Amino acid sequence: MAIPLLLLLLLVPSFIQSSLIQDPELVVQQVQKSINDSRRNLAFLSCGSGNPIDDCWRCDKNWEKNRKSLADCAIGFGKHAIGGRDGKIYVVTDPGDHPVKPKPGTLRYGVIQEEPLWIIFKRDMVIKLKQELMMNSFKTVDGRGTNVHIAGGPCITMQFVTNIIIHGINVHDCKRGGNTYVRDSPTHYGFRTLSDGDGISIFGGSHIWVDHCSLSNCRDGLIDVIHGSTAITISNNFMTHHNKVMLLGHSDSFTRDKNMQVTIAFNHFGEGLVQRMPRCRHGYFHVVNNDYTQWRMYAIGGSANPTINSQGNRFLASNDNTFKEVTKRENAGQSQWKNWNWRSSGDLMLNGAFFRASGAGSSSSYARASSLAAKPSSVVASITASAGSLNCKKGSRC
Repeated sequence: MAIPLLLLLLLVPSFIQSSLIQDPELVVQQVQKSINDSRRNLAFLSCGSGNPIDDCWRCDKNWEKNRKSLADCAIGFGKHAIGGRDGKIYVVTDPGDHPVKPKPGTLRYGVIQEEPLWIIFKRDMVIKLKQELMMNSFKTVDGRGTNVHIAGGPCITMQFVTNIIIHGINVHDCKRGGNTYVRDSPTHYGFRTLSDGDGISIFGGSHIWVDHCSLSNCRDGLIDVIHGSTAITISNNFMTHHNKVMLLGHSDSFTRDKNMQVTIAFNHFGEGLVQRMPRCRHGYFHVVNNDYTQWRMYAIGGSANPTINSQGNRFLASNDNTFKEVTKRENAGQSQWKNWNWRSSGDLMLNGAFFRASGAGSSSSYARASSLAAKPSSVVASITASAGSLNCKKGSRC
């Protein structure tokens, strides 16, 4: 018997949700709807920016009472990261830290719990962690309404966990940790070897969304996504003053990263950055509607045959003629990398910037590296204007 049209329409969202990562073209359809909805909102919401993530929640003056609605606003490959949406609110009241015996009220005590938690902060605070913050699954760290800095010590690690949202915090001046014991759950702590000193390290993780964070000046990477991680969205972040910004892929020989899918959207890569915005290996990477304000070596690079889909970005090169090229291939000669699928579509190149494309040009070759419909590069300045942690006030639109 034929399925009635109304019933079919009701079932479509379920079909999309269940097969999203397997069929990235459905991601494009779903996000295009989100962007169209965002455009319609502009007709009656004066705060609408055209940024589909921000327009999903920032126009609500009661955002503080509706915090968990943020979990419905992600787009791209990390769209289904729900974080602690289905759990209780946990309030961080104490900026202190103990790697093995964390006190209730501290950030570490919250992130290691087994149950879902939506973690917020009672007041402005600077948290200097003594060792890596080992997160457990189904957690949201939500800094809105406060000025929260994780700085001066080891920073955030997500290892073999799923469904994490990190939103609205400042992460900077991160150091190495390790060669000691660190707790990762209420019932387990283990010996950690020396860490790299990343701002945010995602190791074997999935369904993770990092949004509206400000990151700078860490020992190694600002955000590293490695060792089989996938279904990641990195959006609306402001990154400055750093060398190796973002690594996506563990090593050239680690072939499990061939299934990695990462969306890099609406970020502002600001002053003082050198390279790796991002540096990709093996997988599928959608770099869309980001603003690049100069670079000292290159902006987008990679090795081991990654598929890179650059769409609707704005690239402003420096005045140094040595650093005009956006792209860099590593560990391969031209006879190899000429077959890698790297394309630039609708990007705005300023001050002599240029993108060296390679491989296939047809859209079908980039289906697994497509996660949302790009907006025109001419609007990148406006949709990235609020990148980084926000100054949200309770009772007002953020």
